[in-house]
Amino acid sequence: MRRYSSLDTKPPSLRLSQAFSVITMVVKHLPAPVKHLLTLRNPGLPLAPPFSKLHPVLTSTFEDAQKRKATNGWLTLATCTLLTANLPASVGQLYQFATRSDPVSPATRRSVSEAVNKAALMRESALKSSIFVGVPRTILSLAGLNEVLEDDVKAGLRKEPSPKRVPTAETAAEIVTRGKTLWKSIYTPHDEKLYAKLGGYHPDFIEFIIQAYGAVLSPMPGGAAEQGNLSRALGSVVGTACLRAETRVGPQLISHVFGLLKARDVEGLSEEDYWLSTDEGTEWVVRTIDEILDVVQPETSESGQVNAKL
Repeated sequence: MRRYSSLDTKPPSLRLSQAFSVITMVVKHLPAPVKHLLTLRNPGLPLAPPFSKLHPVLTSTFEDAQKRKATNGWLTLATCTLLTANLPASVGQLYQFATRSDPVSPATRRSVSEAVNKAALMRESALKSSIFVGVPRTILSLAGLNEVLEDDVKAGLRKEPSPKRVPTAETAAEIVTRGKTLWKSIYTPHDEKLYAKLGGYHPDFIEFIIQAYGAVLSPMPGGAAEQGNLSRALGSVVGTACLRAETRVGPQLISHVFGLLKARDVEGLSEEDYWLSTDEGTEWVVRTIDEILDVVQPETSESGQVNAKL
């Protein structure tokens, strides 16, 4: 059975392996026994579901999101769910679904500005996912996204690192302040106790987390003027989607679900952000993640791995 989408002329695994040709060259120089060991224990990517299987769940969940005026939340959670499931080709297909009237027809792509905005949102969601599921899956999914971006969209995306995220003598204190503010917003009234506990595990660990929260997870100063910027609520959608899809990290999932509920207390919420942080909206986020997971990783739900109780 063909396991890749009719959107592509090459299997995703082939296209992605070509994108990492440098790594392939390095592998050639490995000692033969080491090279053999690296072929064991499932080193490759999971088989992505064919687009014919992915399309219906994307359609149904997107149409539901439209009714609830939560399409940014939908694109964020869908990106993070597929990234955490380690399906970079499906991340690329999600972009094509989100930017085309007919996902299998490049000619039906909508405006450049819309495509750039959605690509930027997906790219930012992937970046924030690295805090929850690590750098390797983020690299693979960013590669899967980049592989399908059109040239005019690539040209419209920001090329330089944000000076608001790069720690310098001028910005370091501001980054730490943003991190502490987000930490308190998510974990109050347990923020100080949790800070001390994680610091007790390793004195540098909590400081690393605070810096990561400030530089990556928190919204960038500037609001909507920053390309792809995710709000406080959407940042919690990222955490919820990643941890729900990761499975077996129940305490962290519960913490970030509470973080999403607490986002309703942030000033200046958009209508979508407020709804996402309501009881109804938060339940919708978790259920929508599960709907996508049931298609792309049906064995997870059947094996009982998703067992955190909210």
